[in-house]
Amino acid sequence: MSIFGRKKDDGTEANDGLVPSRDAELAVPTFRAPAANSAPVGLPPKPAAPTLPVAGAPPRPAAGPGTVAPPRPSAQERRTLVVGRGIALQGTVADAERLVVEGTVESQMIQAAELQIAQTGVFRGEVQVEDAEIAGVFDGTVTARGNLIIRASGTVKGVARCKRLSVEEGGKIMGSMEMLQGEG
Repeated sequence: MSIFGRKKDDGTEANDGLVPSRDAELAVPTFRAPAANSAPVGLPPKPAAPTLPVAGAPPRPAAGPGTVAPPRPSAQERRTLVVGRGIALQGTVADAERLVVEGTVESQMIQAAELQIAQTGVFRGEVQVEDAEIAGVFDGTVTARGNLIIRASGTVKGVARCKRLSVEEGGKIMGSMEMLQGEG
């Protein structure tokens, strides 16, 4: 007997139209949790990690017994902070090796290996980097110990210091420019 049904005098359940009868074709199977080592239903199992070296990746040097040489991160593996379009960030950024600005960043001082300001990006403040690529607006002081690239849509207002400078046609520098000498 079901909870909602009534029993007829002959012992079978009566259905007054209040509760639809159960159709075997529409029955929902009972839920069973997947085993811990199985893939989710409908998805193929995960392939094993490749053991062959990746094309274009530098070979890892052989280390002596007991020593482990940490692999050098590629540009894609660097600790990257991306400030997306429409996002504003104000404050200090620490330990970011690569900073990509598509929104707005205001900061007193940032030190990183690489700065990239997209066309929609705005950076206000001071930054010291190895290389900088500016396609948006930079307002403040930028020190690039390596390359400073100002794209055609880029504008630098304030102080720009660099070892090597590249400005595409249409790029703007408003303020002072200093060329760094030597290794420092």
